[in-house]
Amino acid sequence: MHYKEELQRYLQFIKLEKSLSENSISSYKNDLQRYLQFLAEDLRIKKLDGVELRHIEKYLEELSAMDLSVSSIARNVSSIRGFHEFAVVENMAEANPAELVELPKKAENLPEVLDPEEVAAIIDIPSRESSAGIRNAAILETLYATGMRVSELTSLELDNLFFEIGFIRVVGKGNKERLVPVGEAAQSALEHYIEVVRPKFQSDKNPQKAQNKVFLSQRGNPLSRMSIWNVVNDAAERAGIEKNVYPHIFRHSFATHLLEGGADLRAVQEMLGHSSIITTEIYTHVDRSLLHQVHKEFHPRA
Repeated sequence: MHYKEELQRYLQFIKLEKSLSENSISSYKNDLQRYLQFLAEDLRIKKLDGVELRHIEKYLEELSAMDLSVSSIARNVSSIRGFHEFAVVENMAEANPAELVELPKKAENLPEVLDPEEVAAIIDIPSRESSAGIRNAAILETLYATGMRVSELTSLELDNLFFEIGFIRVVGKGNKERLVPVGEAAQSALEHYIEVVRPKFQSDKNPQKAQNKVFLSQRGNPLSRMSIWNVVNDAAERAGIEKNVYPHIFRHSFATHLLEGGADLRAVQEMLGHSSIITTEIYTHVDRSLLHQVHKEFHPRA
C-alpha cells in the first residue's frame, strides 16, 4: 500500500499522544486507508507534497456519492485534517492542503424531494407490456414504497421477501437488518415481475451469481447500481420532471411524505434503518417548511 509508513507513524502518534480507544483508532485507520488509496490509485499522487485542496474536495465528492451520512463524512474530514497536520509537523510535507476543508453542516442543504404527483408520473412511465418495463416498474415502486438505498435494492434477495405478511427484510449498512412494509402497489408490481418476467431473465450460465437476487438484467446478471440509476433517470426524463432525479431522491421522498402524513418520527427512523434519530430529523426540517406554509395560509395573524 502507498503511504504505508506515513499512515503507521500517524496511527502510532494518535495511539500514544491522544490516548484514543481501539475503536477510534480503527475508524481513523479505515478512513485514511481509503483516502490514501484514492490519492495513489485514482489520482496517481505518490507524494504527500503533491496533494492539493482540489484533490481532497474530489475525494469528498466520492464519499458523497457513496451515500455516507453527514456525520460519517465529517469524521472523514477530521481524519484527513489531522493526518495532513501531522505530516507537516513531522516534515513529511511542507503544507497542509486540508487546512481549508470545511466540515459539512447538518441540515444546511435540505434534501430535494419529489411531490407525490411527480413520483406517480415517474412510476407510470415504464411499459407494463414489455418485460423490461414490468421489471422497471417494480424497481421504481419498491424504491418509493420502502425507502431503501440503491445498494440495498441491488443486493435484495428472494429470501428477503415476506409477502404473506407484507414486509421486506432489508440488509443495510454493516449488515444490519430491518423489516420494512412493502405496500400493496409495490408488492403487486414485485409479484408480477417475479412470476412473469424474472424466469425469462434468469440464465443457466451464471446461476450462482444471480440465483437469489431479485432484480436481474435481461442477460440474467444481477442489476448494478448504475443500471438502477439509468432506470430512474430515463423514467424521470420521459415524465418531464425538471428536478435532479436519482435513486436516493425516492428515499428522501419516502421519509418526507410519511412525516407530512403524520407518521411517528421513530417509526420512520426504523424504516430508514438510521442508527440515530438525529439523522432522521433532517426530514422534519423539510416537513416544517410545509407547516410554515400552512400556518401562513390559514392563521388569521400570520
